[in-house]
Amino acid sequence: MNALRVGVIGVGHLGYHHARIYSELLETRLAGVMDIDDQRAVSVGEMLQVPYFSDLDEFLEKARPDALSIVVPTVAHYEVAKKVMERGIHVLIEKPVTKTVDEAEELLKLAAQKNLVLQVGHIERFNSAVQYVRGICKPPLYIQTRRLGPFSSRVADVGVVLDLMIHDIDIILSLVGSEISEISAYGRSVFTEHEDIASAHLTFKNGAISHILVSRASEKRLRTLEIMERERYITLNYETQDVSIHRCIRNNGMGLMEVIEHPVFPKHEPLKMELQHFISCVKEGRQPMVGIADGKRALEIAVEVLRQINKNKSADSDENLEGLLN
Repeated sequence: MNALRVGVIGVGHLGYHHARIYSELLETRLAGVMDIDDQRAVSVGEMLQVPYFSDLDEFLEKARPDALSIVVPTVAHYEVAKKVMERGIHVLIEKPVTKTVDEAEELLKLAAQKNLVLQVGHIERFNSAVQYVRGICKPPLYIQTRRLGPFSSRVADVGVVLDLMIHDIDIILSLVGSEISEISAYGRSVFTEHEDIASAHLTFKNGAISHILVSRASEKRLRTLEIMERERYITLNYETQDVSIHRCIRNNGMGLMEVIEHPVFPKHEPLKMELQHFISCVKEGRQPMVGIADGKRALEIAVEVLRQINKNKSADSDENLEGLLN
């Protein structure tokens, strides 16, 4: 089968890596890159030795991609994706899928109408440690996630909920497998006009509960997931892709003894696994592991978290969050 012609719209920090990986995959041919920043388009195009464009229509006409990644600011996701999909092009769109749930619903309908693959870039689903845990996880009683790091001006168009927390929302939804019954959340701005710190508590109809803490105002960098089951406690480090499984066993009537397992499994670059999955879905005509319905659901929960944050804005919320971060 001929190599799939692929492209990337938006080749900033993350978009560049999409283009780099496409250029390395044997089953794809990077047909071109596009960015409204002329200098950035030229720089990445020349670096990867592919055609480059700063006009979307010209890019689509001349590069003729069969599939592409959309890695532009969230506010432009819907407009760009709609134009591309109307031409019959398969799309991987970075998270959050769109700015509003209604926009996501429209893209879902368009993908079905055109019989297109529409994958959402929830990269943590392709983390080797997450995939291992998904394979062994039993119904969780409690899940805690922490995603903290120092401020970067690179992402300023959305707050920390749509930038970071949406990753953890998606992972938690995939692990619990139940509808949410209640959401409470707090947040505050530090460096931007959006929330830079946020804490959310989710209660599920099956009884599971979860707590999510995210910050882009922390001097400590942390990316962890902890899962409490009836007989095990599982910890996961997103960055090192390490997993620990804690159990307590009775030691011949002498009390409890903690046993810690450190499973060994292959580790891969999550973005490369994500793009390989996208290409496979396009070639085989099957739905992706993280489709538009998943992206829409995660966005719906994130929007409700933001609504709760706005509802709960008060002096008390600042104290609440500062206590969690210390």
